[in-house]
This record gives sequence, C-alpha cells and structure tokens, in this order.
Amino acid sequence: MQRQIVLHRLELRQVLVAEWRERLQRPTAGFNIIEAIRPVLVDWLGRIHGSLSFHVTQLLSVHGCFGKEPDTRCHHCVHYEEDSAQHTLVECVAWYEQRRTLKSEVGEDLSPPIVVQKMIRSAESWDAVVSFCEDVMSQKEAAERDRQAHRASKESKNCSLSTPLNGSGDGGLGEVPVTPL
Repeated sequence: MQRQIVLHRLELRQVLVAEWRERLQRPTAGFNIIEAIRPVLVDWLGRIHGSLSFHVTQLLSVHGCFGKEPDTRCHHCVHYEEDSAQHTLVECVAWYEQRRTLKSEVGEDLSPPIVVQKMIRSAESWDAVVSFCEDVMSQKEAAERDRQAHRASKESKNCSLSTPLNGSGDGGLGEVPVTPL
C-alpha cells in the first residue's frame, strides 16, 4: 500500500510539472523569471533548500515597487536611471555593498538565469540572494513610504492654508487670497 502511495505521488508530480511547463510556454507576465526558471524547473521544484520571500519574489519577478510611481527614475543613485529590477540588481550604486556581498557568493554574472541556477545549486547562494533582496527591497520600500508621507504632508499643508476659517468661503479675510509660504 505504501509503495502505491509513493508511486501515485510521483505520477501526480510528473503531471503537475508537465502542466506547469505547458503554462510557462505561454506566460502573461513575469517573463524574466519564467525564462530563468523554465530550463531548470525540475531542479527548482526538487531543491531541498530555500524558500521564496516577498522581497525575493518582488525583485525576481520585477513586481513590487518598480513602476508604481509617476517618476520612473531611481531615487537611490546619482545617475537617476530608470528604476527597474535589473537596475537595482546590477547597476544602482546605492546597493554597491550589498551587491559586492552577493557577487562574492554567486559570481559576477547577475543575470536572472545565472542567479536562479546558483540559487538552486547552493543553499549559501540562495541565502545570499535572499539577503540582498530583503535588505535592498526593504530600504526601497521605506524610502517610498517616506516620499509618500512627504507628498501627503505637503498636500495637507496646501489644503489647510486654503481652507476657510469662518465657514464663509473667504478664509475669514474677505477677498484676500491665501497662498502657501
């Protein structure tokens, strides 16, 4: 009976992997990570180390804080390049130290296919990628929250300066316009 259960599980796993391979042939999003995982899908699924975190998924799948703001420039480096997962992982000078640590474990090539292959092969490489993603993406999110709070504060100050004090619609000052300082 136990042997039948094991065989049945293996058969079901093979069916699922085949279905996933088929779905990955027609992706609708996340092309970079799909292209990186597709060639090593069985190894990815069979690995015995590592789990995906929210921040790792954000960076590898190019979701998260990328493309959410009207200003697409990177707010973290002096070059003001377009903020993207590739820029964050490979180019942004703000993350030089984190990248140096990552490269010491996974090597110089930080292209998604190579990074995924290194993650699969080694728990240490997996942990280095997770550490980079957690550190960098947490800092990017904190900076984004600060920018949003600053914008909201500015908008609130602008609104309060133009709000009537006596309900008359004129700010209690007749026809004198109130402008922010």
